[in-house]
Amino acid sequence: MIVIEPEKIVTLRSPVASDGPSITRLIRNCPPLDENSIYCNLLQCTHFAETSVVGEFGGELVASATGYLVPAREDILFIWQVAVSEKARGHALGRRMLDYLLSRPACAAVTYLETTVTEDNGASWSMFERFADRLGAQVRRATFFDKSLHFGGTHETEILARIGPLQGARKTMPEQQIAAFKQESKA
Repeated sequence: MIVIEPEKIVTLRSPVASDGPSITRLIRNCPPLDENSIYCNLLQCTHFAETSVVGEFGGELVASATGYLVPAREDILFIWQVAVSEKARGHALGRRMLDYLLSRPACAAVTYLETTVTEDNGASWSMFERFADRLGAQVRRATFFDKSLHFGGTHETEILARIGPLQGARKTMPEQQIAAFKQESKA
C-alpha cells in the first residue's frame, strides 16, 4: 500500500457524477461506515455537490464528505458521511473537508453542523470533537434514530451530534487554505 506523505497535496473539490463509483468503493473500504447505493452517491455528487467535497491525490479519489442543508433550516449543514482512505489518514483530511464545506458560498448561513454517529465509531467521534474544539464550539449529543424503534434491531442507534454555534468557523481557516480554495474555484 502507498501511504500519502504529509508534504503531498490532496486537492479538494466539489464532486461530479463520475465520482459516484469511486465514492462507493471508498465507503466500502471504510468500515464501519454504512454503504449507500451507487444511485444515492450519484445524487450526492449532483444534487448536493455544493455541500459535498472529495479529495484527490495523484488522480485517485482518497476522501469524501457528503452533506446537505437541512430543508427549511439552511443554518444547519448535515454531514451524511466522511470517508478517508486508509492511505490518506493521519493528515486531518476529514477536518480539512469540513473547513472546505463551511467556506463554500452555499454554507454562508450555516451556524450549526449536525451528523449522526453510532456510539462505537470512535474515529468519527474523535474527528468531530476535535473539529468542534478547534472552533470553540459545543458538541451536544442526543439519540436520533433508535436501534429498536427506528431500525427494528438491525442497526445500532444513531446519535445526533450537533456542533455549534459556528460563527467563527470561517475565520479560523489558515490563509493559505482559503487561498487554495479560491484558486481551485477559478479552475
